[in-house]
Amino acid sequence: MHKSTDNPTATAAEMAAIEEIVQRHHDQRWPLIPLLQEVQEECGYIPPGAIEPIARGLGLFPAEVQGVVTFYEQFHMAPRGKYVVRVCRGTACHVRGGSTILKIVKRDLDIDENETTSDMRYTLETVPCLGTCFLAPAMMVNKDYHGKLAPPKLRAILKQYDGPGK
Repeated sequence: MHKSTDNPTATAAEMAAIEEIVQRHHDQRWPLIPLLQEVQEECGYIPPGAIEPIARGLGLFPAEVQGVVTFYEQFHMAPRGKYVVRVCRGTACHVRGGSTILKIVKRDLDIDENETTSDMRYTLETVPCLGTCFLAPAMMVNKDYHGKLAPPKLRAILKQYDGPGK
């Protein structure tokens, strides 16, 4: 399992891609956030080793880049699973059994919150609200919303992501 405290090392291919991205953004006025989004899209996360070349390429201090990466929840400094499961902790979901849904997901995936399965298939996160109270209890898998969850339905949904080629 990968925990948020892991400190992964970027591969040579990731670092080459990062250098190329930095070069494309180097003459822009405010390129840091779009550049970080592009690095994360390419690598799946922001490798800690990317902070220095990004800062150097944009004429920033590494602490400035690190500050932006750690401030915005959209950025991740550890590899994440192919499927990011987000379970809602909002009031409507909680009242309608969201804590049970979270327990089942933890048990079925054998990971805790903010962890990734060892095969890099799933990452589990909780969110304060998905904004889909009418679907409570709800969760997302990547960009797909799933609602009105009950244990049998939940297991069927997770099984959809286990097939070959998925």
